[in-house]
Amino acid sequence: MSKPRKRGRDIDGVFLLDKPQGMSSNDIMQKVKRVFQANKAGHTGALDPLATGMLPICLGEATKFSQFLLDADKRYQVTAKLGERTDTSDAEGQVVESREVNVSEQDILAALPHFRGDLMQVPTMFSALKHQGKPLYEYARAGIVVERDARPIMIFELNFIEYNAPYLTLDIHCSKGTYIRTLVDDLGEYLGCGAHVVVLRRTGVADYPVEAMMDWKHLQELAEKQDLALLDQHLLPVDSAVAKLPVLSLTDEQSKAISFGQRVRFDNVQQLYGQVRLFSAENRFLGVAEVDRNNVIRPQRLVTQN
Repeated sequence: MSKPRKRGRDIDGVFLLDKPQGMSSNDIMQKVKRVFQANKAGHTGALDPLATGMLPICLGEATKFSQFLLDADKRYQVTAKLGERTDTSDAEGQVVESREVNVSEQDILAALPHFRGDLMQVPTMFSALKHQGKPLYEYARAGIVVERDARPIMIFELNFIEYNAPYLTLDIHCSKGTYIRTLVDDLGEYLGCGAHVVVLRRTGVADYPVEAMMDWKHLQELAEKQDLALLDQHLLPVDSAVAKLPVLSLTDEQSKAISFGQRVRFDNVQQLYGQVRLFSAENRFLGVAEVDRNNVIRPQRLVTQN
């Protein structure tokens, strides 16, 4: 029996898209996949259609490491409108409550420390979290409220940018799993006036450089030149998704054993423990492994070697 014919290229890397407003993360990911004519693609944490900004899209072998970017810290700039709560906590929802705004800049500055550090956050019903196999937003659209447990999050930074009543703009550096809409709604309740998100832009994922982002319009213009090599120049390396992990260089013999998924004991002179990036003697990225306390390399995610 003949093998099924591939629909695209075996192209590997990470493309930093500046996501446009009004499109879902999955829709724009599929469009980027088609532009690169890639066999495989995946995004690294959905952005609401309302939101814009950094959306790393993994192509080919990079999809094996997308979870590391899902788990990475994120940074956002958000503008909230005080005085109104909506059923989705953003401007795409229906206003469910309006209140007078008697809030000064000093009130806001005094409130912000209460929303920094370790917090417990109840996810919004309008999220992609699953309940009995269905995303919560499907229940919400049907008017069904599902009980949700509060989850731990970390707000590393919550910086005041501007207040032009009733609009408040903040810069937020947060852990994975943080819902900015919920944070804004909670802040609005703390201030006693309610609030919802009107503008949301993701400005950072892990340590990816902002200047490496490309917007959809520019990508389309490049695609029209029908030069795949030119497009590929804008891909970041597969191992950029795990750039925070320490590097462990292997011998040819070790590399060969690892490529077969075998565990390898080694002389751990660097005292490296935990997750590491593996590279061959020729500086070829091999994947991610765990180094245990017995100085054994245990492969976890390996790149398919052509």
